[in-house]
Amino acid sequence: MIFNVLTIFPDMFPGPLGYSTVGNALRKGLWSLNVVDIRSFASDKHSTVDDKPYGGGPGMLMKADVLGRCIDSVLEAHPDTRLVYTSPKGKQFTQDMSRQIVHFGNITLLCGRFEGIDERVVDVYNFQEVSIGDYVISGGELAAMVVIDSCVRMVTGVIGNKDSLTRESFDCGLEYPQYTRPASWKGVSVPDVLLRGNHKETELWRCKMSRIITERRRPDLLKDCGGEEEGSSNE
Repeated sequence: MIFNVLTIFPDMFPGPLGYSTVGNALRKGLWSLNVVDIRSFASDKHSTVDDKPYGGGPGMLMKADVLGRCIDSVLEAHPDTRLVYTSPKGKQFTQDMSRQIVHFGNITLLCGRFEGIDERVVDVYNFQEVSIGDYVISGGELAAMVVIDSCVRMVTGVIGNKDSLTRESFDCGLEYPQYTRPASWKGVSVPDVLLRGNHKETELWRCKMSRIITERRRPDLLKDCGGEEEGSSNE
């Protein structure tokens, strides 16, 4: 799995992606990171990558010609790469989208800055636009890291216990509550059903709690999941 990241701040990477499970997988070669400095494709001595928008307006836009040269260099080396632009205007990034992206094997993420990029770049190269949420951040680098982290976890061998991927939130609902020792803390006890050692009862409880939490907090996630759980006890 290869991720090409186009950015004007290459030193931001790998950043958080160099830690924990995803970082270990990077060092083991289960995925690779190719960071490309957009400024190196500027044509002037100041390495200018932005300019004022036609028609006026606040801020600056990343220039199409500079971005084009950068993208062309990546396409020359990786002609089959999937082009993704992290943008507030994009389709919301989901777990299902993460699974789909992983199948491409080679992903190029364009990180916008300033007020965004010249729209012709999106149109000419047919970028898939994705958004990590209904809010604005300073640039696309953090969004790219979110996308990469989510996708890398799907790569074979990255997560040791495959069951972890099917039990997580957004896999047809939000995850059930989990507890560890001590069994009682600040007057709050772990639900008895989890202490009995009955695996069938535990699984039923987990399914029930997952359903209850999802119905209360994110009912939209249940639209593609069939069946209603009876009862609402959290024992």
